[in-house]
Amino acid sequence: MNTKRDIQDFVSQKTIAMAGMSRDPRAMSASMRRELESKGYRILAVNPHATSIGGAPCYPDLASLPEKVGGVLVVTQPTQSEKIVRDAAAQGISRVWIQLGAQSPAAEAACREKGLTAVCGKCIMMFAEPVTSIHSVHRWFSKVFGQLPK
Repeated sequence: MNTKRDIQDFVSQKTIAMAGMSRDPRAMSASMRRELESKGYRILAVNPHATSIGGAPCYPDLASLPEKVGGVLVVTQPTQSEKIVRDAAAQGISRVWIQLGAQSPAAEAACREKGLTAVCGKCIMMFAEPVTSIHSVHRWFSKVFGQLPK
């Protein structure tokens, strides 16, 4: 997990489901969505408690998505991440990014068990080009200290 190739493969997908999308426009997931969309990504929000978020449709689960996605970005609580991983596998979604803060040993094990291409515990904003703002600083420090995946 967390190879440079897996990261590049995930960020090259332009239609991504975001599982755990918050209804709060000030939440980190809402900020990530806006930034990813500004970079040309199409984000399909997944939240079982909303039918729309920020004026865009929201789907209760991955099975309800109206189209195939290139991957699922998991921004749930760690206790929910394993379920999302298993749902992704059941829907034929082979790429999973478990955002920093959403990872859990059970979710990572489910990725391995299901044979999914997975990135775990990394911030997608450090890799979705162009990398800007504080994310570029974090990426630079990660590079200097040898913490970027190889």
